Amino acid sequence: MPNIKSAIKRVKTNEKRRALNASQRSALRTAVKTADQAIAGADVEAAKAALITASKKLDKAVTKGLIHKNAAARKKSRLAKRLNALSAQA
Repeated sequence: MPNIKSAIKRVKTNEKRRALNASQRSALRTAVKTADQAIAGADVEAAKAALITASKKLDKAVTKGLIHKNAAARKKSRLAKRLNALSAQA
């Protein structure tokens, strides 16, 4: 455990940020997984709504520095591609 005041504060701050990042990353994964399942379920309207939610979460994660912007773009692109294939099928 650090003795210096600034180091003690740093430890507290790091722990707070770690907890916040973990919860946001978990919410992001849940949103992407929900969109994935909605697309697999073949319900186009539910899939579109889930994709919008997942896209928002991905964009927000990029601005907060949780994931790289190219990773978010890749995930959004793959989800959209699957949704478009589902829409064309229906």
